[in-house]
Amino acid sequence: MKKDIEIPVVKDVYVAIIREWNEEFLDKDWNAYIINDRDTTIEMTMAVSKGYDGERKTSIMRHGIGILEPKSFKKIEVVQDDVLTLNNEFFITFYADNKLYDKRFVFEKNTVKESNLTTIPLIEKEGIYAK
Repeated sequence: MKKDIEIPVVKDVYVAIIREWNEEFLDKDWNAYIINDRDTTIEMTMAVSKGYDGERKTSIMRHGIGILEPKSFKKIEVVQDDVLTLNNEFFITFYADNKLYDKRFVFEKNTVKESNLTTIPLIEKEGIYAK
């Protein structure tokens, strides 16, 4: 019976944290984005995020992203600087190709920093991909 269960593998969907200028506060913010680099639309997309490290943990945040067209991206949330000292987990769930997909993306503690920035191709801004 277990052999009959198909668990689809998530491909070409990513989470990245981007360093962006905030006009309102005249400073740079870290923003988490979901990126759909697939050739098909993903639907009913949800993101659940949390930060943790031993006994310290943040609140669990849930975000309804909805539909992401092919080769597009949407902002999930702002990530505060003090939360970057924790492991940051984003659990992404979406529906595509008549299947339900889910994947856990993690930014390990203290890895989101200016010295680790690379260009995120679809967004064309400096950021860091989750593992």
